[in-house]
Amino acid sequence: MKKITENHIEKFFSDKPELEYLRESMVKAVETLTICVKSGKKILICGNGGSAADSEHIAGELLKAFVLKRPVSDKLRMKLEDAYGEDGDYIADNIQGGIKCIPLTSFCAYNTAFLNDCCDEMLFAQLVNSLGDKGDVLIGLSTSGNSKNVCYAAKLAKVKGMKVVSMTGQSGGKLKTLSDVCISVNNNIIYKIQEIHLPLYHLLCLCLESEMFDI
Repeated sequence: MKKITENHIEKFFSDKPELEYLRESMVKAVETLTICVKSGKKILICGNGGSAADSEHIAGELLKAFVLKRPVSDKLRMKLEDAYGEDGDYIADNIQGGIKCIPLTSFCAYNTAFLNDCCDEMLFAQLVNSLGDKGDVLIGLSTSGNSKNVCYAAKLAKVKGMKVVSMTGQSGGKLKTLSDVCISVNNNIIYKIQEIHLPLYHLLCLCLESEMFDI
């Protein structure tokens, strides 16, 4: 882990000492996700309701710049220049480095078709089956830890050789036992759990970005 990443973690828990009990699980989550993305693998993310919105939010921070500029690699820039000249330069100047991730909540046509035609509890599991590969990581968000479609997705992810990082409420629910890392917030009120999840996943995004793009 880079020193800058360690500094991000230290500052976070210095600013939020009430969350110190989550330090160990957050460090493990950062390590798990870093291994994934540095190996060229991808992150799949899922959740329901507010956690579905959080899934989209996480992806938005990973697919483009979060706090760093993330210039494209010199290799990609040269390829673009060789292929398209000035237009290649323009493309390279206006795109950013990204971290591979897919919010499983984004497939509107698929989701409505699957819910209409198939078993609704397998909504995310089907996408893990179609999109997930060994070495990928599934991030599952569930305030109760018992969302059936998230738990089934986690079960399939484990069988496919993926790691599972979960973000839950106090008990961790059934998802806790299915997770390699469970970030279990010490609260039982749904909206308060979600309010705590947000700065936690911002920290994950910050750390991943520093690991991948901070020189």
